[in-house]
Amino acid sequence: MSQRTTAPPAPPSAGQQPPADSPLGNGLRQRHLSMIALGGVIGAGLFVGSGAGVAAAGPAIVVAYALSGILVMLVMRMLGEMSAANPASGSFSVHAERAIGPWAGFTAGWMFWTLLCVGVAIEAIGAAHIMTGWFPGTPSWAWVLAFMALFCGANLAAVSSFGEFEFWFAALKIGAIALFLGLGVLAVLGLLPGTSSPGTANLLPEGGFLPHGVDGLLVGVLASVVAYGGLETVTIAAAESDDPERGVAKAVRTTMWRIAVVYVGSMLVVVTLLPWNDPKVTEQGPYAATLDHLGIPAAGEVMNAVVLVALLSAMNANIYGSSRMAHSLVSRGQGPRALGKVSGRVPRRAVLASCGFGFTTVLLSYWYPDTLFAWLLNMVGGVILVVWGFTAVSQLVLRRRTEHEDPARLTVRMWCFPYLTWAALAGVAGVLVLMAWNPDTRVQVAFTGGLAAFLAATGFLMQRRRASRG
Repeated sequence: MSQRTTAPPAPPSAGQQPPADSPLGNGLRQRHLSMIALGGVIGAGLFVGSGAGVAAAGPAIVVAYALSGILVMLVMRMLGEMSAANPASGSFSVHAERAIGPWAGFTAGWMFWTLLCVGVAIEAIGAAHIMTGWFPGTPSWAWVLAFMALFCGANLAAVSSFGEFEFWFAALKIGAIALFLGLGVLAVLGLLPGTSSPGTANLLPEGGFLPHGVDGLLVGVLASVVAYGGLETVTIAAAESDDPERGVAKAVRTTMWRIAVVYVGSMLVVVTLLPWNDPKVTEQGPYAATLDHLGIPAAGEVMNAVVLVALLSAMNANIYGSSRMAHSLVSRGQGPRALGKVSGRVPRRAVLASCGFGFTTVLLSYWYPDTLFAWLLNMVGGVILVVWGFTAVSQLVLRRRTEHEDPARLTVRMWCFPYLTWAALAGVAGVLVLMAWNPDTRVQVAFTGGLAAFLAATGFLMQRRRASRG
């Protein structure tokens, strides 16, 4: 492997178009991107976290996932349009800088970096919890350390190592969800041996389709928005593929059916086969509870294995995404220059910095094993919604600009522009308002707002200082 080291370019002066990124590898192939796009939609939040949504919304969780899924499809379509026209490992951060200004790219980029780094820690702790269940007496912190070392090492190697890990992780998750949906549909139709079709028996009784009213539906929407996080990684990864424009276009175009089948379809199977208020839905998770209901042997352990794969996949993707975002920011003069060096076509210092928070949680998980997980979850709050907001505003500006300057680059186009873009922006604002109104998520909105304000002010001051020097 080449050990040649390159320094990041000098920060662009005011009025210049900033470089998109320093040269990175192009070791990701179309099969990697396709599988990352498919597997990225299947996370631990779906397998486990969706249970709380079912308990809150009842059978209407299907509607909640459909509503938030529409919002995600619109955001991904906008992101796909901009990323196909201008592939960059900084993705929406680069687009925000080009459309709104350096302060916006700084804010969106470092907020997302924070989200991914915290996500690495959360997933490592979750994976360690499963391993200590399988191997009683082993310390949780040791598993966190082992997982962090494994994926930090994989991301320090060539980008193809990340791609291969994600390819096989995604293949296992897709296989698991396909098997679940296949068995579930057979059971719903009464074609699975030993089962009879439940019809609408579990959809209408026990309070009806919307047992907790609109309040319950809103809680379900908030839970489903969190579960959709991670789809953005494919637009970051596309910049290191052999054909970025075609890769991101194909990935984004399949978002609709992936969301419809994986999320909405699986939730429909769960609430059709099980009573929504079955305590096993939250205790075991909706998927494990459904498999147990169907008499699948060792259903709980099977789902634990699937969840472990989902957590490890998310760790790997988040380390990759956070390191590329940090590198992109530094290459545009919006971060410590020391992190911008590239060796072997991999931003290894950015990888190490992004893994730093995860390694810190090794000690934190040892000192505070029972409180750390909830605390970290509150930290990241509504960051993804702020990123989606920047994405929508950026697309409004860049679409007009690209149509005027180089319309041939619009190989992916946002539907019904600008009306659906404005609708998505209103949807993002609406979800943030709901989070502020809900006592359980209000603290997340407060933290997210404070983080956004701090980063925006810092970015604006940096922009002013650079302009005064220019």
